Amino acid sequence: MNEENQVQEKGEIIELEEEIKTENEGIQISNDVVAVISGVAVSEVPGVAGMAGGFAGGISEVFSGKKNLAKGIKVEVTENHAKIDVNIIVEYGSRIPDVAFEIQNRVKKAVESMTGLNVEEVNVHVQGVNTDSAKAESKVEESENEHLESEE
Repeated sequence: MNEENQVQEKGEIIELEEEIKTENEGIQISNDVVAVISGVAVSEVPGVAGMAGGFAGGISEVFSGKKNLAKGIKVEVTENHAKIDVNIIVEYGSRIPDVAFEIQNRVKKAVESMTGLNVEEVNVHVQGVNTDSAKAESKVEESENEHLESEE
């Protein structure tokens, strides 16, 4: 009788595992959803000046007045796997390998935890360097130097 209970318990366990495996079948997550999740994760990484998107993405932002969180992100979802390409512009002075590594970690963690998809690749493409902040800092330094020189 004890053996029968074990067999039934094992049978129930197997059934539960099968339910868990088939739970996500029939749920399809749009590439756009994965792109927005990725975009939010990227925007939180220090050293990222912005996303490098196409011309059309910039125009749609201007007309809609809304920030496109999926700008600069390309996603391929197949079954339960995802491949993500991220195009960024880094801040001048940031260490690019550190920024890219942090993006990979944050995007992978965010997408896997929110969607249940297995993220196979997060490819980071650095499209440019934002030097506006460096120019602003140098202008502040120049104006401070001019101010000090005029006092003398």
